Amino acid sequence: MKTEATVKPAEGKLGILIVGNGAVATTFMTGVLMVRKGLAKPIGAMTQYDRIRVGRGEQRRYVRYADIVPLARLEDIEFGCWDVYPQNAYQAAVYADVLKRDDIEPVREELERIVPMPAAFDRNYAKRLDGDNVKWAEGEGQTSNVKHQKPMPTRWQMVEMLRQDIRQFKEDKGVSRVVVLWAASTEIFVPVDMQYHGTLEALEAAMKCDDREHVAPSMCYAYAALAEGCPFVMGAPNTTVDIPAMWQLAERTQMPIAGKDFKTGQTLVKSGFAPIISTRCLALEGWFSTNILGNRDGLVLDEPQNFRTKEVSKLSTLETILKADEQPDLYTDYCHQVRINYYPPRNDNKESWDSVDIRGWMGYPMQVKINFLCRDSILAAPVCLDLCLLIDLAQRAGRYGIQRFLSFFLKSPMHDYTQGEEAVNHLFRQHTMLKNAIREMGGYEPDEEID
Repeated sequence: MKTEATVKPAEGKLGILIVGNGAVATTFMTGVLMVRKGLAKPIGAMTQYDRIRVGRGEQRRYVRYADIVPLARLEDIEFGCWDVYPQNAYQAAVYADVLKRDDIEPVREELERIVPMPAAFDRNYAKRLDGDNVKWAEGEGQTSNVKHQKPMPTRWQMVEMLRQDIRQFKEDKGVSRVVVLWAASTEIFVPVDMQYHGTLEALEAAMKCDDREHVAPSMCYAYAALAEGCPFVMGAPNTTVDIPAMWQLAERTQMPIAGKDFKTGQTLVKSGFAPIISTRCLALEGWFSTNILGNRDGLVLDEPQNFRTKEVSKLSTLETILKADEQPDLYTDYCHQVRINYYPPRNDNKESWDSVDIRGWMGYPMQVKINFLCRDSILAAPVCLDLCLLIDLAQRAGRYGIQRFLSFFLKSPMHDYTQGEEAVNHLFRQHTMLKNAIREMGGYEPDEEID
């Protein structure tokens, strides 16, 4: 039975401010602009193609998301971005070399108008990047460790500068709502430390003390977004919003947050194939995953400290699907390893190999080999669109805090680990969570159970 939905309509323009103007961001922006002109199809976007059953029995229908809930239209999106390099979105798209020139030129003018604002950047968090389109502080202070050795702003100054950027973008573009999306590089690993990350007051104090060890630049973006009434999506495996302090800020500002790390290639396959093993009650001996990638993301991940952040994200997938405590005969002490290798000739064309060792009847060994030749940004772009449209929907529906229904799109879904909660990594359960949330926001009964 359908009830009256309480979601606010998607009135006015939706601003999407992207941290990063690299391969993922420019592929996303170019694709949206081309689709708006009828020159491309948004293939891979769940919000544009997926159909959900609503109603039961004779009232059962299978309809697209926009027929259930008021999604923002692609025609109403305005883009902006921050980046450490000053090239506009057209120049960056050409440099990224993901899309053919024929798929960029028709929207060249629109892309050229998207000029990145200076980034809040600390080179210690991404040592392989050396751009000079960064924010800097007047007067004395520690240097930024980038070109010209200008003084770096304190973490709190970064927050204030980013908040001003958001306000200026709203005014310049005439948008009524803004979503902030991280599509920049992976930062070095920042372990959760409750002394600094446990409460909002502690995090704010660390920012004001310019604690550069415990406060990553991405945390400044997230804080600024939430403080300005903007939902925030973390598309990298950075700690950022995966801390109690940010959950408290999201609660206080009543803003939705989601993260972390776009689920695009190898982990998408893993979260879909691991349920086959568990459902069929096969045993797992080991799962070895390796990748080669040659784009800027691969360059950054070639730094061991940055790779550690990605490794933690990618390793988390299996442990909540293949559980030793539930099936000790099948999933005790399996070996799970992940590797990423920077290989420039491939650029954005990532290749992953998975070697899966399983056991069947009477313990006899078998193997599964998966070789996925994918295009990293081509897979990530529709995920960006879906996350932005759906978190904007969540905000208009009055949802705030961690948006667990967006786990389908994310490699290491956020969850309240302080209360012993486990992340849901099982792809098909994630899809059920997504469908139920869309139904509920549309006034329908969220009628699929998650076993």
